Amino acid sequence: MPLEPRLIETAVPDDPEGLVLVLHGGAARRPATAVSPTQLSVVRMIPIARRIARTGEGRLAVYRLLNSQRGWDVGHTPVDDARWALDEVARRLGTALPTCLVGHSLGGRATLLTAGHPAVRSAAALAPWVYPDDDPPGLAGRRILVVHGDRDRVALADRSLAVARTMGRTTEVGYVTIRGGKHAMLGHHDRFDGLAAEFAATTLLARRPEGVLARIAAGELQVEV
Repeated sequence: MPLEPRLIETAVPDDPEGLVLVLHGGAARRPATAVSPTQLSVVRMIPIARRIARTGEGRLAVYRLLNSQRGWDVGHTPVDDARWALDEVARRLGTALPTCLVGHSLGGRATLLTAGHPAVRSAAALAPWVYPDDDPPGLAGRRILVVHGDRDRVALADRSLAVARTMGRTTEVGYVTIRGGKHAMLGHHDRFDGLAAEFAATTLLARRPEGVLARIAAGELQVEV
């Protein structure tokens, strides 16, 4: 039986003004293994999705994507699943809404590599696992946020900073370093969650950026909090 991606609704208002699609991470398994709703990489995205829905105040549709399989397979990647999800949500809602992608780890990589989709207006990559020589996409016209802990030993922050600097040549990019933050975001979840939620609401609902996001909007690439 083929493995299939799935969508989980967090919030679907009657007349949403924008869409946020939340992407999980998770290491590969051999042979190809289905994603479980209870695996930690999936569960850690639940509070982020809920925080985004609260911050959106009933104006944003929020979905979580469960990938077709764990990890990143060269034959079928989380980018394929994310593109499917964008098209599927548009089918369900009857329209393609302005979209913000929010992803962690390999899901963060998927957000950046999917952000060229016509519906995507912005993307937030949390502790993204990226490859500076391969990953910087051309994302002119999008708004990008990368948030990374300086104690992450799984996905290295210097790699995501290099990708952010490359993307910053052609689009608006902000890079936030969380002091003491590790890959799982535990202990600093409020900062990761809050930045992702505020960024999604700001970019999709035309809110005036505040705090860290205001500094980024003013042209400050790298912010430490």
